Amino acid sequence: MRKEILYTLASPYREDLKITGYHFGSGKKSACIVGAIRGNEVQQLYVCSQLVKKLTELEAQKGIVPDHELLVIPSAGHHSMNIGKRFWPVDNTDVNRMFPGYDMGETTQRIAAGIFEYVKEYDYGIQFASFYMPGDFVPHVRMMDTGFQNAGLADLFGLPYVVIRKPKPIDTTTLNYNWQLWETNAFSVYTSKTDLIDEESAQQAVSSVLRFLTRMGILKYRSHSGYISTVIQEEDLAVVKTQTGGIYRRLKFAGDEVAFGEPLAEILHPYEGTVITTVISPVSGVIFFSHEKPLVTESEIIYKIIKHMHA
Repeated sequence: MRKEILYTLASPYREDLKITGYHFGSGKKSACIVGAIRGNEVQQLYVCSQLVKKLTELEAQKGIVPDHELLVIPSAGHHSMNIGKRFWPVDNTDVNRMFPGYDMGETTQRIAAGIFEYVKEYDYGIQFASFYMPGDFVPHVRMMDTGFQNAGLADLFGLPYVVIRKPKPIDTTTLNYNWQLWETNAFSVYTSKTDLIDEESAQQAVSSVLRFLTRMGILKYRSHSGYISTVIQEEDLAVVKTQTGGIYRRLKFAGDEVAFGEPLAEILHPYEGTVITTVISPVSGVIFFSHEKPLVTESEIIYKIIKHMHA
């Protein structure tokens, strides 16, 4: 393992931002893994730390196939993380909406450019990402429908689901999208949590990456075969919204199976504690995403459900 400072951003008021990379093996630039870009991505940071630990062990056991190099970047968002902010603390901008970056631009554009300079030439790019809505997911691999994606490769992670998403204009400045434009096979891996550590889904994510790298001939590692992934289109998920705002009480969670007409959640009056409305499942299926914050507003998305084929 070779540890390297990939990018340094000087700061007048606190320590410099130093983005650290961990290199394993040598030769062809085979795979790059990126963790926490945003400041609340604690789970993503933790998953990367466990990957660094495991890859260090595998390298010592000669488990990295010759002529393959891997790069792991555990964090680019620790300046935000240290003060409890999701985005860059000075101007509240999102580094993951600044790719491929611009080395003469604004601060977050320069950070993105510094990262992308190192990651753009790898064959496979894996990002431990987080969603813009707070909540829990069924672990899955997500890909942008850019025309360069390969859902067959995403199956090799052995996670329960592969989600194909049609990119919106705002997605064109993400790491995943730009990786694909630079002919990197890019994958975003989602675990159950973001700002909390969930050990079970973290270990599932580590195993999925090791499984993928083994199946691509980069590692020599024996692992559980995982799931036969189900490929779904994001627009096919049933979306459940609130009818009113209030205190949110979850009755169902990510991974739960639900029937049409079954209660999913209750919205309580914030002053009187009575149930204003009960949220009912519009379909039968499996809960893919569930909102977790204790307060909701009217017309807020609180569930996404994978519909059963007969639904």
